[in-house]
Amino acid sequence: MPRKLNVALYGANGHQFTGLLAGHPLADITAICGIEKPEGYSGPWPMKNSLAELLDDASTDLICLCSPSRADQPQDAIRCLRAGKHVLAEKPAALTEKDLDRVLEAASESGKTFREMGGSAFVQPYRAMRDIVLGGQIGEVVQVFSQKSYPYHGGRPQDENIDGGLLLQVGIHAARWIEHVSGQPISSLQAIETQVGNPGSGALRMAVSLQGHLKNGACATLIANYLNQPGLRHWGNDELRIFGTRGMIETMDSGTRTRLIVGETDHGPINVSDAGEDYFTTCAKHLLGLAPMPLTLDQELHPLRVLLGSRSSPPPTT
Repeated sequence: MPRKLNVALYGANGHQFTGLLAGHPLADITAICGIEKPEGYSGPWPMKNSLAELLDDASTDLICLCSPSRADQPQDAIRCLRAGKHVLAEKPAALTEKDLDRVLEAASESGKTFREMGGSAFVQPYRAMRDIVLGGQIGEVVQVFSQKSYPYHGGRPQDENIDGGLLLQVGIHAARWIEHVSGQPISSLQAIETQVGNPGSGALRMAVSLQGHLKNGACATLIANYLNQPGLRHWGNDELRIFGTRGMIETMDSGTRTRLIVGETDHGPINVSDAGEDYFTTCAKHLLGLAPMPLTLDQELHPLRVLLGSRSSPPPTT
């Protein structure tokens, strides 16, 4: 059995790994900052007062960042890397390509690993869809439609610097599905955004539509919004459809329904009985030298780069 990773958790602005790391076979929590102890949590809770205090702990191997402000997270990541820590960062890893490149430069100079929490295509049913598409069952990919819809609530920051906003913290999932499930990188994507329907007083975008091409020339459409209604009975109104020269595969209703059609045969729902593993565990195995990552760093971050470059002008203000 390899030694465990010593992991520090910084911030709770996103999907932090508090519950997952309780009793994890490959990792132990060594320090925490800015996170309240969950009710019923029985593990140790070594609280620190600042990121600087986390970095002073020489035993820490990896810091998982869910920084209070996503605009500040790139600099937080750079501090961690320069202190000799690996970094796993909540999405979006940066709000500009310049900041993203600064982080990657710091990782290269430090010799430490930087990764985004980029496992959208490796939870079911998307991982099973990826296997089917990459296995060639639907032929060459010709068109992809990807949708990610969340509900609006009062906790949504009107300042998109806090969480990245609709395009970068919601649309990133849909962009990853397009690239990582179809196996085709996005070559171009153009965004149209609106603040119509925003019940708050800030600059939060409520909906975005994007059109573009994949590397092989296929068409891609992506939509995201904060308009999911409680009557759907799913937190996310999520859809992904991939049309190929020999067939079509799709998932609807937040991944609860799937369908595969090849030629004249409707295969119905696909097999998603293998739950697989979470992306943190995948990263932990990589850092411990037990297994490679399923994506290169460039592949993992490419959907974010595409979205960062998709805005041609700011949306109209309301």
